Amino acid sequence: MNGSVRMGQLLGVPLRIHWTAPLVVALFGYGLGSQTLPPWVPDQSDATYTVAGLAGALLLLGSLLAHEAAHAVTARRKGIPVRSITLWALGGMTEMGKPGAAHAVFLVAVSGPLTSLTVGAAAFGAGLGLDAASGWAVPAAVLVWLGWVNVVLGVFNLLPAAPLDGGRLVQALVWWRTGDRDRAERAAARGGQILGILLIAAGWISILRGAFGGLWLAVIGFFLVVVASAERRRAGLAPALRGVKAADAMASPVETCPDWLTVERCIEDVVLRTHHSTLALIDFEGRPSGLLHLPRLARIPAAQRQSVRVRDVATPLSQCTTCAPDDLLEDVLEKLRPGSGIRILVTDGQHLVGIITVRDISRIVRRHGLRGTEGQ
Repeated sequence: MNGSVRMGQLLGVPLRIHWTAPLVVALFGYGLGSQTLPPWVPDQSDATYTVAGLAGALLLLGSLLAHEAAHAVTARRKGIPVRSITLWALGGMTEMGKPGAAHAVFLVAVSGPLTSLTVGAAAFGAGLGLDAASGWAVPAAVLVWLGWVNVVLGVFNLLPAAPLDGGRLVQALVWWRTGDRDRAERAAARGGQILGILLIAAGWISILRGAFGGLWLAVIGFFLVVVASAERRRAGLAPALRGVKAADAMASPVETCPDWLTVERCIEDVVLRTHHSTLALIDFEGRPSGLLHLPRLARIPAAQRQSVRVRDVATPLSQCTTCAPDDLLEDVLEKLRPGSGIRILVTDGQHLVGIITVRDISRIVRRHGLRGTEGQ
């Protein structure tokens, strides 16, 4: 996810924190300390409310990590590669490969909500027990609050709409009953679109009635619509891309540029004579070293163009999507970085052999559509 920073590992999985996650921690901490705890436990000092609010928000962050860790652990047990875990404003996202069977989808999906419900029940019970046994009202109230939030989180995630866990359960059930994975993914994504629209409508109605908390519902709904729409488009592409190798897809010509050129020389010798918006960079030994998006050159001040090398403003190879000629295109697209667009470098060992762009994908989809029409 763009805007996230790697913060170590969780159970061996790279952990990333989006910039919105600390913001949510602060908002939850403020809400708990200033609005929730004073009515529940009156006559406490401001410092007590502040510390308790921050502690509750951090505990909530830990419970979100537990939710995502459950997904990751279950996925690994089913042989599904887990690439990363990202915490952000609306919870967490676990990036993983595609499960190979419906039961694996079901188990991975259900593990997160079950963990949240378990954490919620344990926190709620611990809060009640702590209050009854010791009379520590503030810590007990924080635990009860944490329990309720986790129960709400678990129940909300069970709603039958992708990308929520409930949508994955729908996907698993439809796949199991029909044997059609693509149809199952489309059904889950359609549920996400419908739920997102309903949340947006409910949010705006709340705002018009003076409840500005409805803005949060609208934001969640917008996120669901965007992600579910993307998943539905991807499910529609799957039949056309299935079985296609990268070598069969790379029809677009690839134009290279030495990565040691200055920006000025690159513009004069290469850019002014090309019709492409992206160039593949090569090093002194002819190996690919990155991708240069030409609009970036325009942002380099004229005074610096004689000294800045194009490799300094390009996307390095480590951040590019690469594949071998025999790799399946469907698997390669799963590795695309969000927001990076479809530009895939095809390499044979250390040699660049081609590039795959969105035009190549569109061509394959059109050809698949024509074959389907001819068969009718």
